[in-house]
Amino acid sequence: MQTELSRKLGIEHAVFGFTPFPAVAAAISRAGGFGVLGAVRYTAPDDLERDLDWLDAHADGRPYGLDVVMPAKKVEGVTEADVEAMIPEAHRRFVRDTLAAHGVPELAEGEASGWRITGWMEQVARAQLDVAFDYPVRLLAGALGSPPADIVARAHDRDILVAALAGSARHARKHRDAGIDIVVAQGYEAGGHTGEIATMVLTPEVVDAVDPLPVLAAGGIGSGPQVAAALTLGAQGVWLGSIWLTTTEADLHSPALTRKLLAAGSGDTVRSRALTGKPARQLRTAWTDAWDGPAGPGALPMPLQGLLVAEAVSRIQKYEVEPLLGTPVGQIVGRMTAERDVQAVFDDLTRGFERAVDRINRIAGRSGR
Repeated sequence: MQTELSRKLGIEHAVFGFTPFPAVAAAISRAGGFGVLGAVRYTAPDDLERDLDWLDAHADGRPYGLDVVMPAKKVEGVTEADVEAMIPEAHRRFVRDTLAAHGVPELAEGEASGWRITGWMEQVARAQLDVAFDYPVRLLAGALGSPPADIVARAHDRDILVAALAGSARHARKHRDAGIDIVVAQGYEAGGHTGEIATMVLTPEVVDAVDPLPVLAAGGIGSGPQVAAALTLGAQGVWLGSIWLTTTEADLHSPALTRKLLAAGSGDTVRSRALTGKPARQLRTAWTDAWDGPAGPGALPMPLQGLLVAEAVSRIQKYEVEPLLGTPVGQIVGRMTAERDVQAVFDDLTRGFERAVDRINRIAGRSGR
């Protein structure tokens, strides 16, 4: 699974794996792919430094990257407390009532919420990058669009490639004009924040829109034939996220959530604003149903919704309240039927890729291997 981009980065397979878990990122790189660590959950620079130390020590010298959630436009002088004050009391009451209806216990006195989406804030994201630029990071990915121009320049000064996710050709062209090196065409099937265009349609549109920039295909990909299809559509690699959630290296801290992922079908996800305020594909649960139903108050815009539900999500996860328990995940969840290690995932991808290429060669009248 070699392309011009994979050869440029010195990786064996053109498979880029996004994950919030350092152990998974390291295993992806060791397996010949390109591990990308998600930084959004690191509110303290020391925590990110600790995990980058670990990742660097366990990637066996293979390249890896970092994914940040950073708005392209800077908002001066806004603190987290300022944002918290914007949350209406009616929305806070809806959260309390929903948790009470499902008997979700309170956190222990003095226990802080373990889930906070604050990595979107300008000062937090910049602090993350101040740490990351001290490491041999080879790729910086922007999950909310192109990073600010000064960040792109800092990355390029360090020979770090910059990637950005796009849900449309229009977004992709904006990334190209901002000096981005790689565009990730993320289709509707993807887990987390995603647009409304399917991967099969989006990928060739983005390839044409930003040519000759390399494009990675993302969204609903988790098998070798799908990798082959992405390369056939013009992508120079694939960007996979959901498929790693049920690997043995992942650290979900929730056997109940792992069971739900393994049991879910491809139709058991929903694009909902319940988690962050932006449409994000996730497991459909009683929590998403409550927010998306007619009795709900409607999700707040990002970042208000993420701050509003932070403690609630922590409580649901800590006490494993199964009707409410969910996570961002793509439609590929229907293929995630057993726990495997990262190397086993790669073995399956490469075998399936080879079979798909042989099949195409036979259709084209070429001799197989």
